Amino acid sequence: MARESNFTNMVVTLFAVCLLASAVVGVVYAVTKDPIAATELAKTNAAIGEVVPEFNNAPADEVMDVDGVKVYPAVMNGEPVGYAVEASSAKGFGGTIKIMVGFATDGTIKGISVLSHSETPGLGAKIDDPAGIRVQFCGKNPDADGFKMIVKKDGGDVDAITASTISSRAFCDAVTNAYNTFKSVAPAAPAVEDVEEVLPATDSLEVK
Repeated sequence: MARESNFTNMVVTLFAVCLLASAVVGVVYAVTKDPIAATELAKTNAAIGEVVPEFNNAPADEVMDVDGVKVYPAVMNGEPVGYAVEASSAKGFGGTIKIMVGFATDGTIKGISVLSHSETPGLGAKIDDPAGIRVQFCGKNPDADGFKMIVKKDGGDVDAITASTISSRAFCDAVTNAYNTFKSVAPAAPAVEDVEEVLPATDSLEVK
């Protein structure tokens, strides 16, 4: 016999469907939580290993929170050898650019790994190129070398990616944010002031 269609029955049915959906979501979360966490940890550890000097501690287990920014200390035989800083900039053409920047204890940039971005494929996405914009920072000490971490058309020392000045500026901004966080755990390294963009966000020569 078919159940009579009325408001009460519809409410009961809707409640039952919501309850079942919630249970399914809960089960899926419980099953996938640990694998997702393990994948993220592996990604973080790989990025740390790419950007800091050789270490024998577990940086991800010793992570420090500096004003909401994660800093991973790299230690070799009990002595600090560097820091990996997970920094970002929301000024990218497609949104936030997130990177991992590795520093020696004296402030020298040892390496940079791109964690995530939404830049245009073929243009701003070239920040992913291991031989691209990031190599210009490696081996530089912003303080000791006087290296200006802004693009050349804004008065800095960094060659922008062709037709992708916005992405290049955001990348420089993220590296600057990482350096200024690093100096919070290594006070001997002075802060680098943010430089206001002297050009409009887009220009006639830029594709994006």
